[in-house]
Amino acid sequence: MAALKYAGLEDTDSEEELPPGWEERTTKDGWVYYANHLEEKTQWEHPKSGKRKRVAGGLPYGWEQETDENGQVYFVDHINKRTTYLDPRLAFTVEDNPVKPTTRQKYDGNSTAMEILQGRDLSGKVVIITGANSGIGFETAKSLALHGAYVILACRNMSRGNDAVQRILVEWHKAKVEAMTLDLASLQSVQHFAEAFKSKNVPLHILICNAAVFGAPWCLTEDDLESTFQVNHLGHFYLVQLLEDVLRRSSPARVVIVSSESHRFTEIKDSSGKLDFSLLSPSKKEYWAMLAYNRSKLCNILFSNELNRRLSPHGVTSNSVHPGNMIYSSIHRNWWVYTLLFTLARPFTKSM
Repeated sequence: MAALKYAGLEDTDSEEELPPGWEERTTKDGWVYYANHLEEKTQWEHPKSGKRKRVAGGLPYGWEQETDENGQVYFVDHINKRTTYLDPRLAFTVEDNPVKPTTRQKYDGNSTAMEILQGRDLSGKVVIITGANSGIGFETAKSLALHGAYVILACRNMSRGNDAVQRILVEWHKAKVEAMTLDLASLQSVQHFAEAFKSKNVPLHILICNAAVFGAPWCLTEDDLESTFQVNHLGHFYLVQLLEDVLRRSSPARVVIVSSESHRFTEIKDSSGKLDFSLLSPSKKEYWAMLAYNRSKLCNILFSNELNRRLSPHGVTSNSVHPGNMIYSSIHRNWWVYTLLFTLARPFTKSM
């Protein structure tokens, strides 16, 4: 006990709490060491628990590591405009010999995109996100950009797309993000977008097919197809086909298609069990907005499954994802009834 008292260890309540006179530091490559200012010595083991640690992942978004004129490493927080010699990654350390993780789910309905990406360095990754100027697409674009990825916001409205880019740059001025024109209601626009992207001569590691319309009135696109079907599914289908060669060359790469649980509440087969193409792009007389949306989401999933079967042997995976029930975004804007429904449900659903 006398030795513990001399070292100051008996005054700490937690195994991880440092005794007086000790400081936790990190090396440039992320290993944790401990400095004893009283005895002017350093060691790799925690003075109380004896554990060795290292930081998990890269710096949080908005942070940079610099070196001062004396060769000492310090950290710059560009978002809050401050500097510190304390490594922000110390909040996310792991043991040098970690125990086997449990099967308990790590994330749940309350997790944010920033929490899920915490500690990940996406520098060098190139991402395309359709419909990224608002809603889920914007939050996804922002999170990926703030973690170092080069993100292209593929948007129909360039004014809104450029505004979204500026909102991301306000959070981190070094974010690599830009907007490009993509109107999924025009197959020609999809083709022009693919050509413009290929002209950049960059890889494509992640393609997120997020854009969608919901509750839209019946109308035909310039390609004479029902708009919900073309925007939600066929436009993305064509985009993936045009960029497939880039995805293969960039492997490992992935395609993420934002679908919906509502795909379960529809059918695209006729009474004999065969695919009924008239259901995919119905006439005005046979059109119901909710069913059109559900069918487009079912097509998303069928496409994603087949795409993964064909491309996964080449290093390109495909996944469809259900983002959550009735997330309050701008997708309900086409009809006041849907807006009212989403507004009433908002206190009980996940927000952006």
